[in-house]
Amino acid sequence: MFGFFFFVKGKRPFGVSLLYIGWDKHYGFQLYQSDPSGNYGGWKATCIGNNSAVSIFISNRTWCFLIFPLIDQYLFFFPSRDMACSVAGITSDANVLTNELRLIAQRYLLQYQEPIPCEQLVTALCDIKQAYTQFGGKRPFGVSLLYIGWDKHYGFQLYQSDPSGNYGGWKATCIGNNSAAAVSMLKQDYKEGEMTLKSALALAIKVLNKTMDVSKLSAEKVEIATLTRENGKTVIRVLKQKEVEQLIKKHEEEEAKAEREKKEKEQKEKDK
Repeated sequence: MFGFFFFVKGKRPFGVSLLYIGWDKHYGFQLYQSDPSGNYGGWKATCIGNNSAVSIFISNRTWCFLIFPLIDQYLFFFPSRDMACSVAGITSDANVLTNELRLIAQRYLLQYQEPIPCEQLVTALCDIKQAYTQFGGKRPFGVSLLYIGWDKHYGFQLYQSDPSGNYGGWKATCIGNNSAAAVSMLKQDYKEGEMTLKSALALAIKVLNKTMDVSKLSAEKVEIATLTRENGKTVIRVLKQKEVEQLIKKHEEEEAKAEREKKEKEQKEKDK
């Protein structure tokens, strides 16, 4: 369990980095690496919801072409069949918390024979996060989470929780680097009651493009997932890289068009 010794009083982290090689029937030959904290990623997450679907977007800032692309790099976590979450912060802490999310969801399913309500799952995990702020010798979990899901009580839902265990429901929000700037953009461009899945995808790409610490947005550094309802079932779909490239290309074309129109307008004003 990554990060376990970070929570125990009087214990120091293991001062070693490891490389793991192996084979299994699921992915064949594999190579993993971890540092002393168990951390192996740093992400930014933006999420936008509407009445018919919730879109969640992850920007993996530590992408490298050497990372094996076929194995899940833990950009998304799936605690239950009706929910998904993303993280920003210490990956090792996120592994512990997302495993706890799965346990909470499965215990509820086993006991009541129905999926756990979204907010109840979020509340249960935040109670654990808050408890780690109370006791001496223990540090809080250094990770923020975005949760998206659907239940029969409130339909599509989006929640955010911080390391203190505080949480809240949102229509659109962001966690991670430059999250304040991203939320400010969402406040300006999010149109309540008018958002469709298509417009939510376009808005998320726009926000990531403006707030990421890169000169050019690329599909290799972004993963996108959508949560929808089809035939009475929740469907969580991770978009393929080609689909992400098309979204980015469309955004760039719209940006170029807007820039041309702006220059033409300025030129007309000068001619007057």
